Amino acid sequence: MNKISIFTAIRRHLWGILLALITVFALIKFSSLHIKTKVVSASQIVISSPAIPKTFNPALNQELPYISDYTHEGLISENYQGKIEPALAESWKISKDKKRIIFSLRKGLKWSDGQPITTDDVVFTYNEVFLGKDMPNNAKDLFRVGNNRVFPTVRKIDRLRFEFIIPQPFVPFLRLAKLPILPVHALREAVNTKDREGKPKFLSTWGTNTPPKEIIANGPYTIEAYTPGERVIFRKNPYYWRKDAQGHTQPYIERMILQIVDNSDTSLIQFRSGGLDYINVSPQNFSLLKREEKRGQFTIYNGGPSRETTYISFNLNKGSRNGQPLVNPIKSRWFNTVEFRQAVAYGIDRRGLLNNIYRGLGELPTSYLPKQSPYYLSSKEGLKDYEYNPLKAKQLLVKAGFEYNNQGQLLDFQGNLVQFTLLTNSSNKFLDIIAVQIKENLNELGIQVDFNPVSYNLFIDKILNSFNWECRLGTINLSVEPNDNASLFLPEGSFHIYNQEPKKGQTPITGREVADWERKVGNLYLQAVEEFDEAKRKAIYAEAQRIDQEYLPYIYLTKPFTMAAVRNYIQGIKYSALRGVFWNIYELKLSDRK
Repeated sequence: MNKISIFTAIRRHLWGILLALITVFALIKFSSLHIKTKVVSASQIVISSPAIPKTFNPALNQELPYISDYTHEGLISENYQGKIEPALAESWKISKDKKRIIFSLRKGLKWSDGQPITTDDVVFTYNEVFLGKDMPNNAKDLFRVGNNRVFPTVRKIDRLRFEFIIPQPFVPFLRLAKLPILPVHALREAVNTKDREGKPKFLSTWGTNTPPKEIIANGPYTIEAYTPGERVIFRKNPYYWRKDAQGHTQPYIERMILQIVDNSDTSLIQFRSGGLDYINVSPQNFSLLKREEKRGQFTIYNGGPSRETTYISFNLNKGSRNGQPLVNPIKSRWFNTVEFRQAVAYGIDRRGLLNNIYRGLGELPTSYLPKQSPYYLSSKEGLKDYEYNPLKAKQLLVKAGFEYNNQGQLLDFQGNLVQFTLLTNSSNKFLDIIAVQIKENLNELGIQVDFNPVSYNLFIDKILNSFNWECRLGTINLSVEPNDNASLFLPEGSFHIYNQEPKKGQTPITGREVADWERKVGNLYLQAVEEFDEAKRKAIYAEAQRIDQEYLPYIYLTKPFTMAAVRNYIQGIKYSALRGVFWNIYELKLSDRK
């Protein structure tokens, strides 16, 4: 055996030992939790999240994990098909002029501390929290009505009835009633009190350091305990309003344990060992889990094309902070050249990504809207598509004033080497693999890409706070109702990330510019919410999708199938790409085999 073979054998042996140690460590770490929970008589399920909770305040919970999905409800809800259903409100009536909606609350509703839920809570939630002038949240983008961007008002009629009054007809308004309702008796003081910086105390209320008993819920669960960085334990809310046909209180499952697992490989190990009751299935681990489906006593559900799309996006913000440009002006000129963005789109082998990385388990997106949306526009209907075409990409770059040197490197008209940093979330190993292919594909165009994976929390901070990034690779999860995505496309939207305007309280930006196409998309969104003729409304959103795909603020890469593996002893699963596994947690049951 030669030296190379010996070294190869030693290296494989060491890798085998390392993998075994990682597996044993993961099993030991989780088995301690699993052993402890086995002795608990109450029924429970264990799930995982890749990120730690930033807050337990439903109005401020805008990042994974969405704790409020289990602890708080709104006036209405959406089922697995995206259809509206009554929740805290049992009924509503829309006026003939479509400017008033009168809601009626269910009788006997209570908060988790036993206090009654009334219209006072609703009026407080909307007028003082979500629409409060000092309250920063992306809900405001959804509620601004008309060209004057006026907010609706909420008026109490009596203890159980209230009305929304809007200045002009607003088609998607009813769907906005799904926002979580908050307890006025527990939070009014925090809203009315300012801290030393003049900000409402509410913005720091119900943080993750709050004793769980102080967090008042109206959803199926309350927070029983939180171990920072490890797990959140939910306990059945004894005052939850739902009951089954036989009068039994819901939910049926007493406890939920949300385990913080920041690595998808570790989650897979824990699921296969029986430590987790559910895991999202990626195309990479689909074959492995499919072979174990019967022996592991779980079922893999396929909900079809996901609402989640992978993308890359360039920072188009031309502004400066404290005299320093957010983006190097040289690179900013590249990024703001539409031919450059189109060339990058043509230069990425998306079908190769789908086949090689996703094992063909997905689709190539063109529109940002989910395929399940009635407003979805396909390439067959005239939406521009970017099939892999390196030659066309190079032609676009040359047309835009770029040129190639003798080494095949791309230079701008000033002779600068075209090079940028691709930022992504390191906790998603799937994105790491995609980034490698993007780097290779763009290298063929003479573009050098420096890959920079960072922690999820740092990734979010750079995107939403510091705005310190050049190009990012991530995932975007959008609703079937286009207006739910308004904050992404309105130039003043709180999630208009590719050209972000600072939020209230953030360091101001000078020199920010809004492109004509960017403003036009925003205006189309404003126009669509006033159009009750469905055919005309579809045409408006079709135009918005065409402009988006022409100017590429997002370059959409892949849309994998939504798949999940769930233990067979969890009964009542109605899985869909729109709502996932636990949207109906209140009616799920565990079989005796659990």
